[in-house]
Amino acid sequence: MANGGIIGPVKVVCTSSTKVTTFTSSGTFQKKNCTSTIPEVMVVAGGGAGGGPDRGGGGGAGGYRTATCVTAPTGAITVTVGGGATQPGNASGGTTNQSGNASTFLTITSAGGGYGSWACGSPSVPQGVSAQGGSGGSGGGGVTSSGGNHPSKGSGNTPPTSPSQGNAGGEGCNLPCSAGGGGGGAGAVGANAGSNNGGAGGAGTANDITGSSVTYAGGGGGHALGSNTAGGAGPGGGGAGATGGNRGSAGSANTGGGGGGASSSDGGGGAGGSGIVVISETTPKCASGVWSINDHFDQVKNSEWIARTNATINYMVIAGGGGGSGGGGGAGGYRATGFGPSPLRGTALSLPAGVYTVTVGAGGTGACNADNANCNSSKKGNDSVLSTITSAGGGGGLQWGSTDHAQPFVDGGSGGGGGQRASDPGFNVGGAGNTPPTSPAQGNNGGIPCGSGGASGASGGGGGAGAVGGNASDGQAGAGGVGVPNNILGPATSYAGGGGGGGRNPQSCAGGASPCCTGGAGSKTAAGAVGTVNTGGGGGGGGFCGGYKSGGNGGSGIVIVKVPVAYTVAASPTPARALSTHPDGEQLVKFTASGTLTIS
Repeated sequence: MANGGIIGPVKVVCTSSTKVTTFTSSGTFQKKNCTSTIPEVMVVAGGGAGGGPDRGGGGGAGGYRTATCVTAPTGAITVTVGGGATQPGNASGGTTNQSGNASTFLTITSAGGGYGSWACGSPSVPQGVSAQGGSGGSGGGGVTSSGGNHPSKGSGNTPPTSPSQGNAGGEGCNLPCSAGGGGGGAGAVGANAGSNNGGAGGAGTANDITGSSVTYAGGGGGHALGSNTAGGAGPGGGGAGATGGNRGSAGSANTGGGGGGASSSDGGGGAGGSGIVVISETTPKCASGVWSINDHFDQVKNSEWIARTNATINYMVIAGGGGGSGGGGGAGGYRATGFGPSPLRGTALSLPAGVYTVTVGAGGTGACNADNANCNSSKKGNDSVLSTITSAGGGGGLQWGSTDHAQPFVDGGSGGGGGQRASDPGFNVGGAGNTPPTSPAQGNNGGIPCGSGGASGASGGGGGAGAVGGNASDGQAGAGGVGVPNNILGPATSYAGGGGGGGRNPQSCAGGASPCCTGGAGSKTAAGAVGTVNTGGGGGGGGFCGGYKSGGNGGSGIVIVKVPVAYTVAASPTPARALSTHPDGEQLVKFTASGTLTIS
């Protein structure tokens, strides 16, 4: 007698199980599932060598690229893991500096990191002549030659990709200074050298594709003269630069880190770290045409064939903070559910299963604090969006003597602070918060300036999520409006504070940062401080003592979602998102840059 069963078409039943395959050397890969796409891939190339054999800039990190929903064939796929560049030779002979080797998976190719610049003693470069830093995934750092010039650092993101696969190296310093710039990293440019101290390698980028967060593709540090401070290793496997006649440190294996620059005619730059390729795939059940009774029952019992109701989603959506000018920048709009102050709690979202675009707004650019046409352009922060929730970017701060207080850039989630010279009634304003209006309100007005250009002149602070920006008084700029705490991630963290106003004269004092320390502090003698990244803090106002100074840039926004455990959550790309668990057990997704959220 034939076995009983349920006969039907081939079905794919998705589960939350994942399979991670890591390549630390070249090989072949074959999919473990029956779908046409791979959810996520990370491809990191080999890092460039640090400059040597004499003075050397740091090596650039290998190119760093990620991709989601990668279409892949069912057969064997060749995977190439690029080796790090080898150490250069010493003054008596050997190889010249080398770039790292490319890593490849299907159509995704990450370029090897560029080598650090070097001076004196290279077999292919005459004494006293410097070689240009190599370009690649990230560029190598520059260095000063004995002839007094320092050729350009190497360029990053070469060849160009979108998103960018890396950053440029830092410059060496001009004679009589002698030190090398840091190699570029995936997350930041290499630091410039200065005062005979080497520039640090650019930071890499964190990625949790393996299940835990690891930082990859950091740049190598540049050399230092004598006993001065060498450039530190870029986080993400970069090697440290050398000092006191030593070799540069090598980049770490399977990170794509750049090597450190040399500080000796008998030494050499550090070798670049080798690359890595990581493939993360789901492992759905691939059904045959025949199902057993038990298989069918299990799928029904586990609700995999039952339509689910909408998920109740808690959130925090904060826009980018406004840039400062004279007045402090307003904080980005703050909208959240039940994990912040009760007056500001909005209604939870009810979302069906699906894919949602998440937008994280950048902070606005600061502008100079002067009464002319070139200085009326402090930028409003950019909006952040989750489904039907939009938080408005913070308003830009106004410059001294501004007549443009009605311009759209002043108003926003929280308003920018007014610019000094308030004796004219037309200037006696700050930007409007909660624009456009939401309920609960997403922010507050900017503070009012004071003074007509004399010793008492000062600008208002930018508004914050928790309070209006401080008004300036005689000789005292306004503080940024207070931000608010939110514990959606577990520990309470403050967000959306306004930037402090700038002082006009030596007799005036600068406005402080917002009490919750997310807005940038104002100044009276220097540029305003920048708002803290991923808080929506406003930029501080620039001062005027010995010349007009620029306001600080606003801090970028952030989006956090909290999803019940009955649903499966995925998000991309890395490193824009991070997955974690709230103390109450529900799932958290934190977006520090724009991406997509999938609920199933």
